[in-house]
Amino acid sequence: MKRNNVLTITSLLAIVLLSLHFTDDIVYGTDRSPASSIVVIAFLVIWLYGALVLAERRSGHAIMLLGSVGGMVVFSVHVSRAGGLPAGTLAESSGAFFFVWTLLALAVTSVFTAILSALGLWDLRRSKAGMLMQ
Repeated sequence: MKRNNVLTITSLLAIVLLSLHFTDDIVYGTDRSPASSIVVIAFLVIWLYGALVLAERRSGHAIMLLGSVGGMVVFSVHVSRAGGLPAGTLAESSGAFFFVWTLLALAVTSVFTAILSALGLWDLRRSKAGMLMQ
């Protein structure tokens, strides 16, 4: 399978996981701001556009790299408890497993997407330099 196809698939998976996790944040009351919802929706739309429309271009790789960094930031914020729930609140809820699972799966797919998009940017840079030399 081509690396660009894997990059698109992992990016789409990370987008789905981030939207599911954001939904959990809203359900548990950690995100009450309508403005942040608009920002997250815009972020997801741009990431989706980069993954589906610009997948073969340098700008698509850059968008997917930034999107995956955003996914890693979400994980970091929750792990540092800055954006988490009060201790014990999550553990007592019925959806704790899904909340934590989406967070971990988002971190893994975001790191993998970042690696693939960085490699894609590097390959595009090398192929561009090769064309200039000819």
